[in-house]
Amino acid sequence: MTEPGQANGALLSDRIRVALADEITAGLLAPGSALDEQQIGDRFGASRTPVREAFRQLASAGLIEMRPRRGALVATTTLENISEMFEMAAEMEALCVRLATYRMTPIERSRLLRLHEDSEAMVADGDFDAYDQLNWRFHQSIYEGTHNSFVAEQASALRDRMAAFRRTQLRESGRPARSRAEHDAIIDAVMRGDGEEAAKLMRAHMFRASIAMERLAASTFGWRAEGG
Repeated sequence: MTEPGQANGALLSDRIRVALADEITAGLLAPGSALDEQQIGDRFGASRTPVREAFRQLASAGLIEMRPRRGALVATTTLENISEMFEMAAEMEALCVRLATYRMTPIERSRLLRLHEDSEAMVADGDFDAYDQLNWRFHQSIYEGTHNSFVAEQASALRDRMAAFRRTQLRESGRPARSRAEHDAIIDAVMRGDGEEAAKLMRAHMFRASIAMERLAASTFGWRAEGG
């Protein structure tokens, strides 16, 4: 059983991780910037333990580098890196939705549809954080619907690694509404039992997310392609 202190520490490390990931992907923390454990701990009212856990997760996602005697530094990310990650995610997500279309139970389909319906108000209200969280649950429901624990585990791991970029692309003007419309088409294919169409639509959905992230990074954050 998880102790209350452990649960609070996990929530705090997640809050630190999300905040730092947002700042890195928004270009507010430049590549090579040093991240001081004590300063970040003071900022969030946290001990070094949740800060170190947040650093560990950010390093796993490739957003920071942990170097001996130099501590944590913001990693250098290129548009090519982002494009390659989204390309892999597109294939993984397409596989998941194709399997889920054929394997989800009626109850699981209903839950997926209900999640999608709940997102309408979030988009209308411009509630970015709520839509981001629901978007995560939407895709996680598809992973679980594959009824293949290995596939679901790999998809979740890739999503965790890309979480900051998948979150940031939703900041492009109008992207949440477009994302929801893309979900709508995917849901329609799933409900019709057309796994191949659902996979095609999911692949396109992820490529559009990649384009949104690249466009946002280049225009707002000043990132450039290698050699550009």
